[in-house]
Amino acid sequence: MEKIFGKYDTSEVKVIDPSLSKYLDLTPVSIPHSHGRHGDKQFGKMKVNVVERLVNKLMRGGTGEKTSGKVIRTHGRLQGKKFKAMKIVEEAFDSIAKATKFNPVQVLVDAIQNTAPREDTTRVQYGGVSYQVAVDVSASRRLDMALRNLSLAAIMGAFDKKKTLAQALSDEITLAAKNDQNSYAIKKRDETERMARSAR
Repeated sequence: MEKIFGKYDTSEVKVIDPSLSKYLDLTPVSIPHSHGRHGDKQFGKMKVNVVERLVNKLMRGGTGEKTSGKVIRTHGRLQGKKFKAMKIVEEAFDSIAKATKFNPVQVLVDAIQNTAPREDTTRVQYGGVSYQVAVDVSASRRLDMALRNLSLAAIMGAFDKKKTLAQALSDEITLAAKNDQNSYAIKKRDETERMARSAR
């Protein structure tokens, strides 16, 4: 049986959250690279391995204008460099396995389940007046938001610091898996759900 990066078995990884189990693809692949063959299909990313989706989220140019008041521009250092991003994730997985003595794919799945928000707000217009309304988040979007926040936390944790991106990513995934309040992704989940509660 194939293993992630030839080291980590996905057959024993357990997904406790029933809504996410359908969207968390844990198909055993040694190299998490589907070459974009699901890109043009609706809900095609359901068939993309969750480790590859994390790799894809790392290939971004920074935080953008409105993320937690921090504007970080990485000037495309990882954009399009998928094998470089894969190497970073592999290094992060190695250090997670060394530090926790658990399968890093299971630790990643636990982190995703902990950081995926259940409620969010959306803008609704009635008669020219905009309101913020609380809405339930679909499982697909929950997974997207969790992966985005984990990768953003890693980029912000390594930017202008001595810590490498692989170290920042492994630290963030480990903290999120423990539901630790020091995790950026956990803070973002709480903030999103708090705003939704106040908009009910």
